[in-house]
Amino acid sequence: MVGYRRGVLLPESSVPGADLPVRAVLPATVDAVRSRGTAVLVAPPGSGKTSLLPLALADALGGTIIVAEPRRMATRAAATRLAMLAGEPLGQRIGYAMRGERSGGTGLRVEVVTTGLLVRRLQQDPELPGVSAIVIDECHERHLDADLLLALCVDIRANLREDLAIVATSATADTVRLSRALATDAPAPVITASAAQFDVAVEWAPPPVPAPLLPGGRVDPRLLDHVAAVVRRALTENDGDILVFVPGEGEINGVTRRLAGENVLPLFGRQSRAEQDRALAPAATRRIVVTTSVAESSLTVPGVRVVVDAGLAREPRTDQSRGLGSLVTCRVSKSSADQRAGRAGREAPGRVYRCWSATDHSRLDDHAAPEIAIADLAAFALELAAWGAPGGDGLALLDAPPAVAMTAATELLRRIDAVDDSGRITERGRRMAAIGAHPRLARALLDGAPRVGADRAREVVAMLSDDSGRAFGDDLPARWRALRRGEDRGATARWREEAKRLGRGTGGPVSGPAGRGTRGVPDDLAAGIVVGLAYPDRIARARGTDSATYQMSGGTGAALDPQSPLRAATWLAVAVADRAPGRADARIRSAAPIDEQTARDVAGDLVSTTDDIRWDDGRIVTRRVETLGAIVLNDVPLAKPDPLLVQAAVRDGIRRSGLSVLRWSEAALALRERLAFCHAHLGSPWPAVDDEALLADLDGWLGTELASVRGARDLARIDVASALRRLLPWPAAGRFGELAPERLRVPSGSEVRLAYDGVEPPVLAVKLQEVFGWTVTPAVADGRVPVVLHLLSPAQRPVAITSDLASFWKQGYPQVRADLRARYPRHPWPEDPLTAVPTKRVKPRQ
Repeated sequence: MVGYRRGVLLPESSVPGADLPVRAVLPATVDAVRSRGTAVLVAPPGSGKTSLLPLALADALGGTIIVAEPRRMATRAAATRLAMLAGEPLGQRIGYAMRGERSGGTGLRVEVVTTGLLVRRLQQDPELPGVSAIVIDECHERHLDADLLLALCVDIRANLREDLAIVATSATADTVRLSRALATDAPAPVITASAAQFDVAVEWAPPPVPAPLLPGGRVDPRLLDHVAAVVRRALTENDGDILVFVPGEGEINGVTRRLAGENVLPLFGRQSRAEQDRALAPAATRRIVVTTSVAESSLTVPGVRVVVDAGLAREPRTDQSRGLGSLVTCRVSKSSADQRAGRAGREAPGRVYRCWSATDHSRLDDHAAPEIAIADLAAFALELAAWGAPGGDGLALLDAPPAVAMTAATELLRRIDAVDDSGRITERGRRMAAIGAHPRLARALLDGAPRVGADRAREVVAMLSDDSGRAFGDDLPARWRALRRGEDRGATARWREEAKRLGRGTGGPVSGPAGRGTRGVPDDLAAGIVVGLAYPDRIARARGTDSATYQMSGGTGAALDPQSPLRAATWLAVAVADRAPGRADARIRSAAPIDEQTARDVAGDLVSTTDDIRWDDGRIVTRRVETLGAIVLNDVPLAKPDPLLVQAAVRDGIRRSGLSVLRWSEAALALRERLAFCHAHLGSPWPAVDDEALLADLDGWLGTELASVRGARDLARIDVASALRRLLPWPAAGRFGELAPERLRVPSGSEVRLAYDGVEPPVLAVKLQEVFGWTVTPAVADGRVPVVLHLLSPAQRPVAITSDLASFWKQGYPQVRADLRARYPRHPWPEDPLTAVPTKRVKPRQ
């Protein structure tokens, strides 16, 4: 503990702000790191884990301590706080780094970085020379970058740097998986700091509206009215600053407008540094800070005594089947609500106003879903491939990536040549990973530069990297022009900085197809080209003239706002589209106009020509169809269709429509029943002729006739009986007439037709007088199946049904004779039918 006790960076507890609950467990944490190399520190927000732990580790260990934060705002705020506690300027021994921004150079003792930036560093140099420990902060939030960073650090410690210490911090006590993930031979030690949290009274303040969200996931404006009203109520009922949680920037602006006249400070990720610092700094006057989940756990807002919580959060969602991603507004989890409420009890007893009921609270999920379970995994999959672990094989991920999402991500990377068929990263994939953008955008940058020029490609990709364009509507080129004019200075500055960074990240000259000359491409079309390269599955064509609805190449319909300036465009390259539950079409949020030739160019691998030969509503349709994904480009009649494909289409039509599309004559039906009878009673080699069997073997009995079919009329002309005879098994077919005869000769000399019904014994319907003298019941199927006799009256109505003639003559005939002889006197009714002459005639007239 010598180095730890020196107090080189960690201030004495007498320093203002340094006497925080985590200080009491710092010795145990440092001991665990020294003895085991890993530890999990559990402490609630505001207890000092981000502020004091890195300084303690810097005092105890040599080298640099890297602290990984999930958000840019938290990264800058944490570094500023650490430098203040150490009593020195930011950038001297304590600095920070994030994409496009850095404070401090070499020789830093503590460096705070974003998780995404640290993942990039590990990919470039996994040994991290000079780094003694990595602190992964706020692991409970389960951001995708943080999960990946944790797995990579564990892999480095196991295989490259046994001396690299890893500390994971969490604001919740659910640390079992975290501790096990850090394990080498045994789970990592878990050290818990108990914060002296002040009591926070809960006020349930449900809004009068029945639900906070409208169809499509939009926040009901009446909820914002209610939140503003609750804030005004809180102002009169409490002292101290008020922290208001809403789901996003739009709602921040909405609540701020409704609180006009009050000291309201917005706080969100895309603000300028000065605006963020103003909201995070202590203030002499009472204020209202309106923020998002960004202030839930990784930031400290001083002076807060009251929290007003709208109960909503905005989370990424990906529709894997349609390839659409969006930010979805949803209810917070119980753990998030608790962390938000805890902000009111940092410095004194406080109060939280929850804009929902206690009953609704009981229905909330305990925890939010980890990002790996709901997000687009393309960038994640590329990082895994770059690490040499496609799919995450061998890495200590807290949760395995969902198979469907991972398959979709890997397939995308294959299509853009970032990985090979085995999932291994390609040289092109390494260039994409080095760019530090989503693989789709990296592909657009590499392949867009030869088409539109490197500068314009970077500008459009930088614009696509920022989700702030919705305020400019769906017209992406208009957004581009506004950024160039500097209408929003902060947005323009961020955009230009990102474009510069992309230039540095490309790492060499771009390559790709020559395409059209870059100088002749107007800006609007240049934007469309870059967007189309990034999202070829979102290229869209209008469904009709002056239509606001489009068909996207990926198969989903999409709609523009009816007032959109893009409505005149027949073709669009869609950058952002989201689909609300229950809606057939996605809503286009950002797009650029293109033309058909451009669509063919940027989405060439989606263009295909096929011969469409199918059975459609009783006829064969033969077309040659050229498509771009789900968009039909050309559809013309096919003059000479392949006969084999025609037969296949007919077979498919019959199978889908059923055998009823054929014309079944009485002879065909009778033959089928006889065959079914033989199959049921004699078995092999007699074939099954039920619908399933006949449909499965259409070629076997109907193949010759199918070759000439072009429609339902041709099917009706097929001689089904002749076709069925092909199923007769040879040589057994020679006895077919004997085993299942069509007719039987009766004692009168008549040839009477047998009626077959599949598995049932056949029926012989014959006038009673024609079987006088017949003592033995006839049988078929080599005598195995007795025929059922329907003995008919002179009026052709059954008077007896029997399969035992001998018994009928003795017991049934006397009663039949007594009943019928008076009604039919001209017909013979002998007392002894066994000796009577069989006849089909009546008695001659006297």
